[in-house]
Amino acid sequence: MEPDLLGPPYERHTIDLGSDDEGPVVATLVRRRAERPSRRAVLYVHGFVDYFFQTHVADFFAARGWDFYALDLRKYGRSLLPHQTPNFCCDLGDYFPELDAAAEIIRTEDGHDTVLAMGHSTGGLIVSLWAHDRRDAGLVDGIVLNSPFFDLNAPWLVRRPLAAAVARLGRRAPQRILPFSLGTVYGESLHADHRGEWTYNLAWKPLAGFPVRAGWIDAIRTGQRRLRAGLDIQVPVLLACSTRSFRSTKWHESATLADAVLDVEHMVRWAPRLGPHITLARFDGGLHDLTLSGPAVREKVFAEVGRWADAFLGAGPTPTDPPAPDPLPPAPGDRKADDPEQADATA
Repeated sequence: MEPDLLGPPYERHTIDLGSDDEGPVVATLVRRRAERPSRRAVLYVHGFVDYFFQTHVADFFAARGWDFYALDLRKYGRSLLPHQTPNFCCDLGDYFPELDAAAEIIRTEDGHDTVLAMGHSTGGLIVSLWAHDRRDAGLVDGIVLNSPFFDLNAPWLVRRPLAAAVARLGRRAPQRILPFSLGTVYGESLHADHRGEWTYNLAWKPLAGFPVRAGWIDAIRTGQRRLRAGLDIQVPVLLACSTRSFRSTKWHESATLADAVLDVEHMVRWAPRLGPHITLARFDGGLHDLTLSGPAVREKVFAEVGRWADAFLGAGPTPTDPPAPDPLPPAPGDRKADDPEQADATA
C-alpha cells in the first residue's frame, strides 16, 4: 500500500491486470482502516462516470469498526491511464479479475473473515453479476446495492428494440459514439461549484459524463438481461433507492430530491431476480447516489444500512471497551452456591 490522494488515513494499492487492446490495464484498491483491528471489511464499487471520493461513507463504516476498501475499476478514476477510453468495456465480466484480486487482498492478505460488498449504479449491476458467478467461492457475506442499474432509463421502444439494434452495432463497432449524453442535471445537483455540496475531480467525473459508446451499451444490455432472467445470489442483499425519479434534461429544484439518472421503479421491479434473500429500502428525497443526498436523507440511509448489517451479518458496532471477563464459579462451600435461587440463576 502507498499513500492515496485523499491523504491519511487512506492508502492505495495498484492491481496490475496485464494488457488489453488499448495497452496496460490497472485497477486501484483504496483502503481506510478502522481505529482498532477488525476482521470485518467493506468493498465499495462505484458507478459509471464515477470513482471513490465519498469519504463520509468510509467514515461511517470505520466508526462501526469496519475496515473500508474502495475499488476504482479499470479505466475509471485513479485507474484511468492516458492511452485508455474512459469508463469503457465490452463485457461487464472484464471487471471480475479486479474484484477477485480485491477480495483476495481483503480476505487472505489482510485477514478479514466478514466482507460486505457495496455497489452503486453500474457498480451495483457488476457486483450482482460477480456475486452470482462467484456464489460458491464464499467471497462476500452480504451485499448493499445503492440505486443499481438494472434497466435503461428510457421508454420501452428504446430499452428493447432500439437497444437491441445498438447492441448489435456495438459488437461490430464497439467504439462508435452514440448521439446522446447523460446530461448535466445530476452533476449540477452534486458538485459544490454548481448546486450541490460535494467536491470531486471533474476530469474523472465530468458533469455531462463521458461519451456513451455502442460497445458499452452492448455490455450493459447483456448484463441486465442476465439479471432479469434471474440470478442466484445466496447471501443477503439490501437494495436501496429513492422513492421517485426526475426525468427532465433541464434543471429544476426537484432534481435535488429524486434519482435524476435511473428509473427507480426498474430497481424495485427486478430486485426479486437477484436471489432469495432481498430487503428493499426506499428513501424519500434520495438522490441517485443515496449517500450524496441531503444530510437528513443520508442519515436515514446510513441508519438503515447499519440496522440491516446488524440483523443479517451479526455485525453491530465494535464495542469501545473490551467485554468484562466471565465471573469465576463459586468455590466449593461458598455460601451463595448453596442458595437454590442463585444455583438456578447460574445453571
